[in-house]
Amino acid sequence: MFGLGILGLAIYAYTIYEVVTSRFFNETDKIIWILIVIFLPVLGTILWFLVGRGKRIQ
Repeated sequence: MFGLGILGLAIYAYTIYEVVTSRFFNETDKIIWILIVIFLPVLGTILWFLVGRGKRIQ
């Protein structure tokens, strides 16, 4: 179980890193995604990988 916790923490940290370093058309979008990922860690991470990555500038 400890390994799953470390894996979950690593994925969460990677999600925060990706949101912070991504470029968006609107800076407000970045702030909203940061808040979603911080306040809703599991759901925010899933939403980021399903929806949010498509909203950023490549």
